[in-house]
Amino acid sequence: MAVAPINMVRRVTEYALTEIPEEKISLGIPNYGYDWPLPYVRGTTKATTLGTQEAVQLAIDHGVEIRFDETAMSPYFRYWQYGIQHEVWFEDVRSVKAKFDLIKEKGLSGAGYWQLMRYFRANWLLLEEMFVIERN
Repeated sequence: MAVAPINMVRRVTEYALTEIPEEKISLGIPNYGYDWPLPYVRGTTKATTLGTQEAVQLAIDHGVEIRFDETAMSPYFRYWQYGIQHEVWFEDVRSVKAKFDLIKEKGLSGAGYWQLMRYFRANWLLLEEMFVIERN
């Protein structure tokens, strides 16, 4: 499934808000995706981590369409390599915007990022457009 499906992020956020004031909550934003070999076997199957640009390039290289899950608000695709099917879920500007919208809707204090080392320019442009950035 998606790295951080918005429907599940919303559920966790709504629960957190019953216990913690909104000004004390920052939403975690993943800056990565996963490439899963299939079939998935719990406790055995290991995914490869990749960034947005790597995921898009992988879809191009394999000539597959990137789809978008409207419930999870997340892009994904499947491809075959060496007789093994893979499923890739990653973040793009649409999935990040859904998380930013949730921050605004719930009045959260802001965002924190997981994995800053993967370049994703559209994320930073969107962040700058939607929020006032405070630098310490």
